[in-house]
Amino acid sequence: MKAVKILPKGQITLPKEVREDLGLRVGDTLLLEESRGEIVLKKGKTIFDYAGALPNLGMTIEEMRERAIEKAAREDA
Repeated sequence: MKAVKILPKGQITLPKEVREDLGLRVGDTLLLEESRGEIVLKKGKTIFDYAGALPNLGMTIEEMRERAIEKAAREDA
């Protein structure tokens, strides 16, 4: 079991070993489940989890990801 400290803004830092073991990268999504006083974090699905299952749209997964990020940023503005 790993210990993490909650920072003033409610942030935590996941230990490097945990990030590497789970293949977590900057921008990945974690799902938080709270039940009976416990918190469980699970790796969320990303576009990379669907590589090979997506239709060929004439661009790489990375290009699709960048386009999706740009679109989300415009919608938030």
